[in-house]
Amino acid sequence: MKMLRFRSPSIRSLDQEILCTIRLLDDSEISCSIQRDTKGQFLLDHVCNHYNLLEKDYFGIRYVDPEKQRHWLEPNKPVVRQMKSQQPYTMCFRVKFYPHEPMKIKEELTRYLLYLQLKRDVYHGRLLCPFAEAAYLGACIIQAELGDYDPEEHPSDYIRDFKLFPKQSLKLERKIMEIHKNELRQFYTLQTIMLPLLFWQETEP
Repeated sequence: MKMLRFRSPSIRSLDQEILCTIRLLDDSEISCSIQRDTKGQFLLDHVCNHYNLLEKDYFGIRYVDPEKQRHWLEPNKPVVRQMKSQQPYTMCFRVKFYPHEPMKIKEELTRYLLYLQLKRDVYHGRLLCPFAEAAYLGACIIQAELGDYDPEEHPSDYIRDFKLFPKQSLKLERKIMEIHKNELRQFYTLQTIMLPLLFWQETEP
C-alpha cells in the first residue's frame, strides 16, 4: 500500500510568494513577488532595474508600521522579518539623503529623482524655510517645470495650479512669479533641475 506524503505547513509557507507594491516618486506603482527569505536589497534592486538607475546610494525603500512610524527597509535582512503589517505589502521608494555636492551627480535620472523628492518634501512641509527663501525655492521649481518666463505663454496667475507648499498664500505666489520672471532666466534642462536642490543646500542650517 502506497503511503501519502503531505508537506508540512512550514514547508509550504517557505514557497509561498508574497506580493509587494512599491510606490515611486512620481506616485506610480510597480509590483513584484518575494519569498519569505527575500532580503530588502532585492526590492531596492528591483526598483533600480526598473529605472535603469546606476547611482543607488542615495535611495532606499521605506515602509510604515501599524503605529504609523516610518522605517527604512534594511537591505541585509529578510523583508518578512521587518514588516509588521499584513500582506500584501506596500512600500515607497524614496531618497534616504541628499548629496552634499549635487552638481557632482553624474546621471540625469538621479538628478530628476532627487528633484522629485525635494518637491515632495517641500509640499508636505518636511523642509521648512522663511518666506524669502520659500519664494526663491518655489521660483527654482517653477523654472525647472516651465523654463524661462514667457509673457505670451504665461498668464498673470500662471503658477496657481502648482501646489508647491502646504500653506501657499497669494503673497507667496506673487513673490515666486517675480523671482521667476526677473532672476532665473536662461537656467534650463539639467542645470535647472538641480537649481532647487542647490538653493536648498545653501540655505540649510
